[in-house]
Amino acid sequence: MRLGACVACPGHFVAVGLNYADHAEESGMAIPSEPVLFSKAPNCIVGPNDDVIQPKGSTKLDWEVELGIVIGTRARYVEEKDARAHIAGFCLANDVSERAFQIERGGQWIKGKSCETFGPLGPFLATPDEIDDVGKLAMWCDVNGERRQRGSTATMIFSVDFLVSYISQFMVLDVGDVIITGTPPGVGLGMKPPLYLKAGDVMTLGIEGLGEQRQKVVPFEG
Repeated sequence: MRLGACVACPGHFVAVGLNYADHAEESGMAIPSEPVLFSKAPNCIVGPNDDVIQPKGSTKLDWEVELGIVIGTRARYVEEKDARAHIAGFCLANDVSERAFQIERGGQWIKGKSCETFGPLGPFLATPDEIDDVGKLAMWCDVNGERRQRGSTATMIFSVDFLVSYISQFMVLDVGDVIITGTPPGVGLGMKPPLYLKAGDVMTLGIEGLGEQRQKVVPFEG
């Protein structure tokens, strides 16, 4: 039986880049003084165990385990101390990325972040009272059974509450909108030499208290 995403189609699917100092370092990018924001297309969202389709022309397909925030009440110019009242809950996300599209094709990162199936969410939404400390959650990602990412939300540069407040200064966040908050080191881009996904590879990932995901990479057909 297929398990769908815990949020189906938000109005905004906002992502935060380089929010872990060690990931910024492995990517060869400076630690940001303010959050780096980009969008993912909301229709790239799929269930936690759905296949990930390698898009046409893809040569550098990558993985990113991330903590997701789901908005529960409309957030507009929210102060950081009030941010938690606007959060419905938290979920596990895989910010699947095509690095050639993202970095080598010019323009905005959205091109490498929004392809079909690039937004697995779930398996469930945990309400804030179900998470003891969202700032201290272990997280991991394996590829073909080998540990690639190991980290903790404790090393995030910008906290959950700060991110909700910050993003609400630039856009109105509505009920059901999703924010994914960055990834720890261990992505394929940062390996020496880089290592990318190919058809047949299997990603498994998880965050403490938020369950696990499993995705198989399949080639585009059509």
